[in-house]
Amino acid sequence: MTFHFSSHVFSDTRLLRFILGGIASMFLLAGCTGPQKHLSRADDVAQEIIASKQQQALGRTEPFTIESAEETLRKRLLETQNLQSSHPASLGRGELEPISHWPDLGEDTAQEAAAAPLIAVTDGPIRLTLLEALEIAAASSRDFQDRKENVFQTALVLDLERNTFRNIFSGEAQSGISTDLGGSRTVTGSESSASTSLSRTLKSGAALTTSLALDLVKLLTAERPSSLGILADASISIPLWRGAGRHIVTEPLVQAERDVVYAIWEFERFKRSFAVDTATRYLGVLSQFDQVENAEDNYRRLVSSTRRARRLAEAGRLPEIQVDQARQDELRARNRWVSARQSYASTLDQFKIFLGLPPDAQIELDRDVLQALAEKAQARLRIELEQAPADTGTASYADAPIELRMPDMRFAGPYEMEPQRAVALALEHRLDLRAGQERVYDAQRKVVVAADALGGEFTLLGSARAGERRSLGTAGLDNAQLRPEKGFYSALLSLNLPFERTAERNNFRNSLIALDRQVRSFQEREDQIKLEVHNGLRDLLEFREGLRIQAQAVRVAQRRVESTSLFLQAGRAEIRDLLEAQEALVSARNALTSALLNYRIAELALQRDMGVLQVNEKGLWIEYPVADLNTQDRKDS
Repeated sequence: MTFHFSSHVFSDTRLLRFILGGIASMFLLAGCTGPQKHLSRADDVAQEIIASKQQQALGRTEPFTIESAEETLRKRLLETQNLQSSHPASLGRGELEPISHWPDLGEDTAQEAAAAPLIAVTDGPIRLTLLEALEIAAASSRDFQDRKENVFQTALVLDLERNTFRNIFSGEAQSGISTDLGGSRTVTGSESSASTSLSRTLKSGAALTTSLALDLVKLLTAERPSSLGILADASISIPLWRGAGRHIVTEPLVQAERDVVYAIWEFERFKRSFAVDTATRYLGVLSQFDQVENAEDNYRRLVSSTRRARRLAEAGRLPEIQVDQARQDELRARNRWVSARQSYASTLDQFKIFLGLPPDAQIELDRDVLQALAEKAQARLRIELEQAPADTGTASYADAPIELRMPDMRFAGPYEMEPQRAVALALEHRLDLRAGQERVYDAQRKVVVAADALGGEFTLLGSARAGERRSLGTAGLDNAQLRPEKGFYSALLSLNLPFERTAERNNFRNSLIALDRQVRSFQEREDQIKLEVHNGLRDLLEFREGLRIQAQAVRVAQRRVESTSLFLQAGRAEIRDLLEAQEALVSARNALTSALLNYRIAELALQRDMGVLQVNEKGLWIEYPVADLNTQDRKDS
């Protein structure tokens, strides 16, 4: 290392003081960097890393922020609907009163906050569509926010690992005065010093360190002598055996780089599962509401039946015991109606909390979704949900042989495909499977690193030093001069033979065990994905057939109620027959709604399990194009 300094330069006290003052000013400037600057820099670095890794992991980039909108939907609901709260934290971090010594975070340095969903909030109930619920969940859900912050923190870990291979500057400055009363005379003096250093670790394993120290000492007694000191040194360490090589030195950095990719894949997988979960909960609330309506309709029917039975009993056409039977069923229907309403209210409150909203917020869900699903089922599966049933046969078929046939693919939905094709899509698109493949490679690298640690240490060390430091004891000496030609230089080869490597040996063996475990984990994940896809296809077939059966059951139940009512009026049936028919109709309607929702949820779940369901940064899904499936079907055929 060469220093370009002239020896006579440092004999000028004013110049040295200027250098000391400049170094001190740099230290002061570095120390005055506000928290808002550091916050802004951390956000910028993390977002830059995430954007780069999104492109690498997903082949695209999308907005990513962990800052919530200033006016969140939760806050607007609490304020507009005048809901109860116990602390400003309920409205968000921005409403907290700053505590003592709170740092100035600034307003224009933090990362841009996410945009809040455009939901009009009034003092009355607001109705949310399914798409709006998906957006709200992505913006307000606590679990969703936690997952985003995990990705962000993983990016910060990578930044710290990258910092290992950057230029690391450090420095300090100090000035003091001291008095020594222990000698024959009192000695008082002042010492001022400043030092700065630069270190750098290269990816080859070499470590470089340079430093420069400046001293100014002055005695304040006797002849008041003073002296200037300057010392520059440099050192280098190069591993030649254990710990040498780019693949060993950069292993923590490589792992941190890959961990960000894994975090993005895991978050993408979570978004898809979260969207399906949101839709499942949304449709579950609607199913509960449909049961309330069915229970209410059944309650009204039974009240009417009880009144009719009372009139027939008064006319002597019906025994009193049948009136009591009708009354008992009416009371049971009332109990089911009240219970259904409370279950609906509880399920709706739980869904609000899932979305990150207060449970006492006045929110309703879009009930037209059920009608839309019914219309889609009619169009896609050719299931008639409202028309009268066709004739199922005549008596001539009574003696015909009974043939049991499994459901075929004539009325299959667009996502019901051959298992081999569905598995192929899953193995191609499942991000968690891809992460499992990469983690096997991670475990292989850990074996390489562990094997390297079994070797001995063989290190080349070098150092150079020029100049001298000054203290009060050497204040009477001449000013120090930086003269490389009179410096001190040394080189050293250090060898530590690998006689004792018990810990390293065990770590090496454990690394192979960890690799085997990772391989088994990957195999299990692959097999589990195949099972999930197969079960998803089975669910679609089962729910499709159940939907067709329940559609027929509703029509049969409706016809049974109508015919039993006519027979009762004609005196050819008892009240119990009508009560049972009405009970069957309620059960059939509830089962039809469940089958309808189950099939739709199964479609989404299968796309999720195949890894083809896309979800954007707003939480909205993009289903796998049905046209692509149909095109592939034509190619296969």
